[in-house]
Amino acid sequence: MLSINNCIVPFERVYRAGTLLPKFPARDLRKKGFVMSVRIITDSASDMSPAEHPALAVLPLSVTFGTDVYMDGVDIDHQRFYEMLVERDELPKTGQVNPYAFSQAIAEVREAGDEAVIITVGAKLSGTNQSTRTALAEAPGGDVFVVDSNNVTLGERVLVEYALRLVDEGRSAVQITAAVEAVRDRVVVIGLLETLEYLVRGGRLSAAAGAVGTLLNVKPVVAVEDGLIVQLGKARGSKNGRNLLNQKVEKAGGIDFSMPLALGYTGLSDAVLKKYIEDSAALWAGHTEGELPVHTIGATIGTHVGPGAVAVAFFQPAN
Repeated sequence: MLSINNCIVPFERVYRAGTLLPKFPARDLRKKGFVMSVRIITDSASDMSPAEHPALAVLPLSVTFGTDVYMDGVDIDHQRFYEMLVERDELPKTGQVNPYAFSQAIAEVREAGDEAVIITVGAKLSGTNQSTRTALAEAPGGDVFVVDSNNVTLGERVLVEYALRLVDEGRSAVQITAAVEAVRDRVVVIGLLETLEYLVRGGRLSAAAGAVGTLLNVKPVVAVEDGLIVQLGKARGSKNGRNLLNQKVEKAGGIDFSMPLALGYTGLSDAVLKKYIEDSAALWAGHTEGELPVHTIGATIGTHVGPGAVAVAFFQPAN
């Protein structure tokens, strides 16, 4: 039996199958020391699916090809996105999750009597984080918390996976928020681009520089630093590119295999990533290709780098 607002109520009537009856606000149960369920909400820039964990919700960014608008991960998946990227003349555009979508998600959390931690794509890369804060400012409550991942795609993913691990351990939303923010700066994301075409088409590289780079078979190595995508170096040829990628991983201090790790690729084939894993066996501390978590990288990054890119996201060892 629980006493809420001076009423004695059977436990099973208050909390059944994870759903709190709206008659009894979550804040009243928290005051009684009752442990609420925690949900993790992220956006599709993490390239995650809600099917990956029962506590996970993924809100879609929009993907626009010309006048055709799709919801990322809802009515366009990664395979179809890359098919269209190659087929269509115009480059697609991605749009942030709007405040209304977050307002709906927050309302669902509260209706169920749960708490939530929202982990978004980096605020310097998208307005999605601001949409979250706008939605929360309109309906404050002390039961939903926002974390700026300061990252994107695989880097955002490993933070979400860490948060879900803490959910499974029974941590509260406050504890999860603090823990994720404490390890956020240990996340390293490094990638190797296969082509310069999409950097040129997107205006991020001049046509002249792109032509010279293509002629010399230049492969840029990029990373996420301080919430922005930056170029770390360039290599001639894929083999030298993979070697440079490995050097950057080693320079970061290596990989903490006790924390989430993610490898990913853009496009329709994972052949380049498989070659990278094979050539970089020393990095994986005895983990074989089948044991390493491999994911496709979607529209948020694929729009700008095109197919054939590979990336790795990991946590640096703690000091």
